Amino acid sequence: MPTGVALRDAREQLFAAAERVLLRDGPNALTSRAVTVEAGCAKGVLHRHFADFDAFLAELVRDRIARLDVQGAALRASAGTGTVVGILTAALGEVFGPLALGILGLVVARDALRARLRATTPVGLPLLTEAAAVIGSYLRSERELGRLEPDADVDTLALTLVGAGHMLFADRESAPPDHEAVRRMVSSVVAGAVREV
Repeated sequence: MPTGVALRDAREQLFAAAERVLLRDGPNALTSRAVTVEAGCAKGVLHRHFADFDAFLAELVRDRIARLDVQGAALRASAGTGTVVGILTAALGEVFGPLALGILGLVVARDALRARLRATTPVGLPLLTEAAAVIGSYLRSERELGRLEPDADVDTLALTLVGAGHMLFADRESAPPDHEAVRRMVSSVVAGAVREV
C-alpha cells in the first residue's frame, strides 16, 4: 500500500510543507512527522534527502537566509529613492514577516539547530545577523549617496533597527505592529543619522 505521493522536487516540497506548518501551528509543532504529513509523503522521504531532522531544519533556515540575500539586493538597489525612513520601514516589515518569525522561534528553541548553523552564522542569531548585514549594506549605500551623515555608524544603526524591529514584531499572540508604529521606531533610531537632502 502506498504511503504517500511521489515528489518531483522533494527538497522544495518538504521546505514548503515545513513553512506551512510553521505559519499555521508555530515552531513547537514542527516535527519530521508533521512535515511529511503536510507534504503528503512517507517519513522516509525526508530521511533520504537529509541526514536527520536537524539537518533538514538547518537547510530550511539557510534557504530562508538565501531569500533574505535576494531581498537585500532589492533593498540596496532602492538606495537614493524615496525616503530612508520609508524604505527601512518597508524593509523591516519584509524581514519580520510571519515565516521569518516562525523560523526565528525555531532557531531560538533548538540548541542543536543553532549549533549546526554556526558554520554559516558564527556569531549572533541566524537570520537576525544576516538581516542586520543586509540593512547595514543598504545604509552604507545611502551614506555614500550623502543621504546619511558621513560619520553615521551604519553597523550599529542596523543592529539597533533589527533588534527593535524584532521586539515590535515578535509577539505571535497578537497582530503585527501597524505601519505607523514601525515608522516611528525607524525614525527614532535614524534621527541623528539621516541628512535632509
